[in-house]
Amino acid sequence: MERSYKSLQAFYPFYLSQHRNGICRLFHVLGTTGVLAIIAMMIVYQNHWLGWLLPVVGYGCAWIGHFGFEKNKPATFGYPGYSLLSDWIMYKDILTGRLPLLGDLPVEFWNVSKTVETVTA
Repeated sequence: MERSYKSLQAFYPFYLSQHRNGICRLFHVLGTTGVLAIIAMMIVYQNHWLGWLLPVVGYGCAWIGHFGFEKNKPATFGYPGYSLLSDWIMYKDILTGRLPLLGDLPVEFWNVSKTVETVTA
């Protein structure tokens, strides 16, 4: 039975629980950085056609991380909005040093049982 989340704050620990593998997180960082690079190229070259690369690079890298290393189904399949926002939060957390890029993610970051705002659907 899938959970339903009332807020992004309640969802984020679950999202991190789906990204415990450091190589998966690395692929997410590569994909998100690629998305930013494509946006910059779209602006610099004034070429909106490059936009078709955004989901290919962003989701492509993330899915390689999930299917190849994390061995789970991406959270975006069940929670597309929260998942997209959480990806950017995780990106910021990795770049600022709050989360480790590589290695196993310590349990205190993804302990879903601490989340009280979840409701069983």
